[in-house]
Amino acid sequence: MKSRHTQQEEFLKIVDQYKKLIFKISNAYCTEPQDRQDLRQEIILQLWKAFPKYDDQYALSTWIYRIALHVSISYRRKENRRKKLKPHPPDPILASREAEQQLEKDENLNRLNRFIAGLKKLDKALMILYLEGKSHAEISEILGLTKSNVGTKINRIKEKLKKYFARKKH
Repeated sequence: MKSRHTQQEEFLKIVDQYKKLIFKISNAYCTEPQDRQDLRQEIILQLWKAFPKYDDQYALSTWIYRIALHVSISYRRKENRRKKLKPHPPDPILASREAEQQLEKDENLNRLNRFIAGLKKLDKALMILYLEGKSHAEISEILGLTKSNVGTKINRIKEKLKKYFARKKH
């Protein structure tokens, strides 16, 4: 049995190793910087809670994706309910489109994030995994879909994405 200190060190190394994945998922599910930060913290908290139960029979990345995607979907549901119940006046600094554009280095990446944010939950998760370079087999395992269904869904989303970018150029 590992000591708590050893377990913490191991966990921190894993979080550091997979921080880009956590950032990508939080960016896909949240548009506001504060929401992104809150979601990242919630993902890390849930990973920590689940860490003692991790079964190394599965790839670490698969385990992290599953937890991060589940937490993100739950977070968005809670946020949507909260915002409906208690509307907040927009923060003029954060709401400023110019400020958001200055923070984004690449406008195409910004547009892609908006497109992904508008997708259905399953399609959003699928695209995050696809853009991460996961194979159809890996995506299939993570999301519980057949490989052929993964391929079909990816192709349909790519067609929507082409149309989305074509509309935005005009």
